[in-house]
Amino acid sequence: MSSNIEIQKTCNFCGKMFTAHTLHTRYCSHTCNQKHYKQLKREEKLQEHLVPAFTSTTTTEVNYTSLQQKLFLSLDETAAMLGASRRTIQRLIAKGALKAGKIGSRCIIQRTEIDKLFK
Repeated sequence: MSSNIEIQKTCNFCGKMFTAHTLHTRYCSHTCNQKHYKQLKREEKLQEHLVPAFTSTTTTEVNYTSLQQKLFLSLDETAAMLGASRRTIQRLIAKGALKAGKIGSRCIIQRTEIDKLFK
């Protein structure tokens, strides 16, 4: 069905003026429609990745107080408490600067050993 309507509109993506033949037309071409859709999807993905990163920092702050009360810590907990990477903690253990015990394949570090590291 053909329309005799000719409305001057501005494209939502590129901003060019174009002649629309329907009231619902938002883009000057199919290409602009696709590019705007992809741009919106990229922005959604960025927002998905930014929101969990923000919430994970607040959970580590909450866990920090519980880590201070524990007598024995794992490698990951020690790394989170010191603000270092897991690999850095492993290097300290290998160097002998930090003593650790093994229970099976798990490495456990005493809280007092962490305190001695800074004295």
